[in-house]
Amino acid sequence: MTAPHPSLRLRLLAVTLVWTLLSVALAGWGIQRLFRQHIQAQLQSELNIHLNHLTASLQVDEQGQVSLSALPTDPRFGHPFSGLYWQISVPSDGTRFAQLLRSRSLWDAHLPAAAGDLEPGQDATAQVSGPGGKPLQMRLREVHPAEGPIDTLILSVGADEALWAEPVSRFDRMLAVALGILALGMVAAAWMQVGFGLRPLGRLRERLAALREGRADRIEGEFPMEVQPLVEDFNLVLSRNAQGLERARMQAGNLAHALKTPLAVMANAAQAGDPALPRLVAEQVEAARRQVDYHLARARAAAAVRVTGLRSPILPLLQGLVRVMDRVHAERGLAYDLSGVPAELAFRGEAQDFQEMLGNVLDNAGKWARRRVRVTARRTDGELSIRVEDDGPGLSPERAEMVFERGRRADERTPGSGLGLGIVRDLADLYGGWARIEAGDLGGARVVITLPAA
Repeated sequence: MTAPHPSLRLRLLAVTLVWTLLSVALAGWGIQRLFRQHIQAQLQSELNIHLNHLTASLQVDEQGQVSLSALPTDPRFGHPFSGLYWQISVPSDGTRFAQLLRSRSLWDAHLPAAAGDLEPGQDATAQVSGPGGKPLQMRLREVHPAEGPIDTLILSVGADEALWAEPVSRFDRMLAVALGILALGMVAAAWMQVGFGLRPLGRLRERLAALREGRADRIEGEFPMEVQPLVEDFNLVLSRNAQGLERARMQAGNLAHALKTPLAVMANAAQAGDPALPRLVAEQVEAARRQVDYHLARARAAAAVRVTGLRSPILPLLQGLVRVMDRVHAERGLAYDLSGVPAELAFRGEAQDFQEMLGNVLDNAGKWARRRVRVTARRTDGELSIRVEDDGPGLSPERAEMVFERGRRADERTPGSGLGLGIVRDLADLYGGWARIEAGDLGGARVVITLPAA
């Protein structure tokens, strides 16, 4: 029992869901971080503004009394424990500050000393524990008054972290809701996109079901450009299979019809007690053998067409056929010229089929040639073009086409079954080529065959 195949829809949706959640999470983390940094920078900027106001309003008289010409205007400085505080102090022992002035919001508390060294012209920031133990963001500045007995003053401004943490928390909640809605929308869009994108595959499955159930003989309809080549290739395979099946049926019928006559002749002769029965049997068996060989050649070629990687060099095959023709037509002293056949040319098919075709053509040329048979070949656009011509009497266009019909011969007085050139055209057609007879340069006929090149 085979394991169920994973759904393409589920795979696409799973990848989209993972990527959407990861993207939304990263985007949320980045936006939240940027917003937090912005709020903190804004808080530090606000503290710096208050610190500048304290510095500009600071006054020290000759008796060392510290005062402010104008109090900070932010109303939170006037509300006890509002979360926003200021303080002016002097160092007492290097680590502790003695408070001189403070905001009303501090009430009876004070801002703690901040660690680190303060230098004139440079502000310091620190996180400390403020009133009620709440964490504070504090900004400090060291000031040296030009007048009075006090050499150094420490200006401090602090803000409760809740002042920026609460907006950040509220923003985080709003961001989570917004990103959640965005993620759901993206998942829904992905679901619709996948469903819409895979709809042609659903139609293709319906067409295949109709094909399987016999309601159609090919896949009909228009499909997207990514699927259409697959559909066209599949239809081509169906068409070739149908043609192959039709050829097989036709060949079976032709073979049965071809064998029926010899069998009937032998049966009648046997029933009549014909004394020439042995000779008659031999003749009819030879006729039946030629018919069987003809149909076997077609079947072999039809199978070879579907095999990839076949390569048959043609020059050695032609040389072997010429040696056979020299013996067959030895009494005529014919000259076979193969100088026009390059050694690198090869046929993309079975060597036996090439020998079957060219053997029939060379034999036919040998029967009609006076002295010379010439063979030339060349390759053009992936095809072999092979020309076999003789210096015989030639053929008229009408007779040239007639000799390709099975059972027809150019001259009934010449021995033969009339199957030779018919086999040539049929085999060439199976390989996607063709064969024809035309007037040759030597004065006789020229047979031209095109075949796929390797």
